[in-house]
Amino acid sequence: MTEEPQPNADAAGEPAPVARPAKSRLLQDGRDMFWSLAPLLIGCVVLAGLVGMCSFQPGGSSNGTIPSFDAPAALRADAQTLGFPIRLPELPGGWQANSGGRGSIQNGRTANTQHLNATTSNVGYISPTGMYMSLTQSNADEDKLVGSIHSSAYPTGAVDVAGTSWVIYRGSGQNGADAEPVWTTRLTGPDGVTQLAITGAGSTEQFRTLAVATQSQPPLASR
Repeated sequence: MTEEPQPNADAAGEPAPVARPAKSRLLQDGRDMFWSLAPLLIGCVVLAGLVGMCSFQPGGSSNGTIPSFDAPAALRADAQTLGFPIRLPELPGGWQANSGGRGSIQNGRTANTQHLNATTSNVGYISPTGMYMSLTQSNADEDKLVGSIHSSAYPTGAVDVAGTSWVIYRGSGQNGADAEPVWTTRLTGPDGVTQLAITGAGSTEQFRTLAVATQSQPPLASR
């Protein structure tokens, strides 16, 4: 009598566990690949979010507009505070003030053979052609004021602007701010003396416009 084959048994006589069928190759290549790539995909999403949060626009404005600066209010405050005559330029249409502030020049002026610190009042303007120009008014000596703007600048001549002589300085640099000229003049009046300096990337005509707009105005009230 032939015996029927019995299932495999271990030493204790219990049936051996039946091996599970191997996973389909399709599932290994599909679902396993998804779970392997999931952390990478999540990381990419998080990184993209961080980049979006940290992005920035160079310059003062993200939409290209010129920042506004209240030059009349600032210059009136400087006239009340700094102790030398300050003038408010009367510029034609198309000019816009976009920046300003006060500064100091160590040992910038000489009084009674003593070297004293000087103060400055500065306003930046954008010309009608989009060029930046700055006007500095100070009680500093001419060479000290010009040196505080471009340390390598040296006088190259003079120009007459509506009866006022302006000395033209140029820097030794070939590019950038050091290549921009500096026009300076000293205005004297009953209220005191002010050294003016104009620099920037504007044309000669724009230098003249800013010079006339400033020198033609009386000093603002100091008290």
